[in-house]
Amino acid sequence: MGLGSDMYRQQILDHYKNPRNYGQLEDPTFTHIGENPMCGDEIRMDVKLAEDGDKETIERVAFSGDGCAISQASASMLSSELRGKTIDELLEMDRDDVIDMLGVDISPMRVKCAVLAEKVAQDGAEIYQGELDVEKTTTEDDE
Repeated sequence: MGLGSDMYRQQILDHYKNPRNYGQLEDPTFTHIGENPMCGDEIRMDVKLAEDGDKETIERVAFSGDGCAISQASASMLSSELRGKTIDELLEMDRDDVIDMLGVDISPMRVKCAVLAEKVAQDGAEIYQGELDVEKTTTEDDE
C-alpha cells in the first residue's frame, strides 16, 4: 500500500466521522430511501432541484442513515459531488464513478456498500421522472 492509498483511507474516515451534508432537507424535490440488506446499511437521500426550467440541475443534496464507513463516506462524498450536476448526469453515473471517487480498491463484498447512495439517488430521480415505481431501493439484486 502506497502513501496515496493511505491518503484516500484517511479521506474515507474523515467523511465517515465528519459527514458532509448529513441531515434532511426541509423542502426536497424528491426523497428516496434504500438499504443494503447484506450488511444493514441504510441511506436516505434528499435532493432539491434548482428552478431552472427543463435543465433540472441539482441545487442541494442531503443524506441520512446508518451503516459502515464505506457506505456513509460514499454518501457524504456523493452529496457534495452531485451539486451542480443535472439529473441526466446523475443517471449516467455508474459504480466505477463512485469507486473512483472513493479512491481505494473496494472488495467485491463492499461494492454494494459503496454504490448504495448512488443507486438511491438514481432511483429517486427516476421515480421523480415517473420512470420507476419502487418504494425502497435495495442492493440485494445488484450485480
